[in-house]
Amino acid sequence: MAKDLTPVRDGIDKIDNTILELLKERLSLAKSIGKLKDDSKRAKWDPLRERQIYDRLTELNKGVFPDEALHSIFHEIITTCRLSQQKVAVAYLGPEATFTHLAGVKYFGQSATYSPLESIEDVFSEVEKGRTQYGIVPVENSIEGSVFSTLDSFMKYRTKICGEVRMEITHNLVCKSGDIKDIQTVASHSQPLAQCREWLRKHIPSCPTLPVFSTGAAAQMAANNPNIGAIASSLAIKTYDLQVVVKGIEDYRGNTTRFLVIGKESPSPSGEDKTSLLLSFMERPGALNEILSIIARADINLAKIESRPIKGKQWKYLFFLDLVGHIADPKVKDCCKTLNALCSYYEWLGSYPVSDSLPADA
Repeated sequence: MAKDLTPVRDGIDKIDNTILELLKERLSLAKSIGKLKDDSKRAKWDPLRERQIYDRLTELNKGVFPDEALHSIFHEIITTCRLSQQKVAVAYLGPEATFTHLAGVKYFGQSATYSPLESIEDVFSEVEKGRTQYGIVPVENSIEGSVFSTLDSFMKYRTKICGEVRMEITHNLVCKSGDIKDIQTVASHSQPLAQCREWLRKHIPSCPTLPVFSTGAAAQMAANNPNIGAIASSLAIKTYDLQVVVKGIEDYRGNTTRFLVIGKESPSPSGEDKTSLLLSFMERPGALNEILSIIARADINLAKIESRPIKGKQWKYLFFLDLVGHIADPKVKDCCKTLNALCSYYEWLGSYPVSDSLPADA
């Protein structure tokens, strides 16, 4: 049998060697492009070019190699080559191995430098002050709704949205031993605890839950205490040497979290984009209806609207809107000009590529 495998394995080795040489050549070309962009002061990231690469490769593949795996492989290749032009530093809600950390790795790849911070506000502050290039923060969950600390931070800090990541999340119960009998308390962020409420009530009703500020913090606690179980990410299992007790304990399938990438500047159009705005309306009857009518007449799809109270001003609200399209698109640009003229407060939060949903082995 070993003799029969030898020529096949030799063929695989030859292909792997060829792939490696081509990757090195691609990296060299990417560095040359980076130098040309430096000379012409062009942006390092071209979202439209990347989308065209994915579309072209998917068409050429014709489903022979699994499309999702193909996208994942080339995402890592493309981000690594882009980072060779300029190293990227990313701040996220820590500690290590939170779902936000996992979202950052899925967006920027393994080659970026990641810095865990204690709060979402800290992420915004670091980006605003220029101490890190990008931050990544959760903004909403398909089951539990919006993450208010993220929305409130947009009112306080001057940053721009550069991108988004949507991840389908499956929650696992983990602990040091992997034995459910050892668990006396279940710790996690409040949202995962809420998303697994019924499973916990049915299967370990005697175990109290302990909300902590991140899933990574819960994983740390589980690593240090054999009687604590955690609901945490797949990255946390590897990082903190934990064992899976039960996979997929979420109460509803299709649980998806949306994360936003924040920075100083929004990217150029990709062809499939969103524009986010922060607005406050004049105090008059029908003001909200007037704004929505303007968007509708411009033939622009309103993807999201959310209100948040303004701190220190009773019964005053700011509205977050997501429009489909880029601020550079003529109809979006004209619509935003009209809204700016009519609103008592107007801020363009950014235009950025729409995310494909990425699965998270959580």
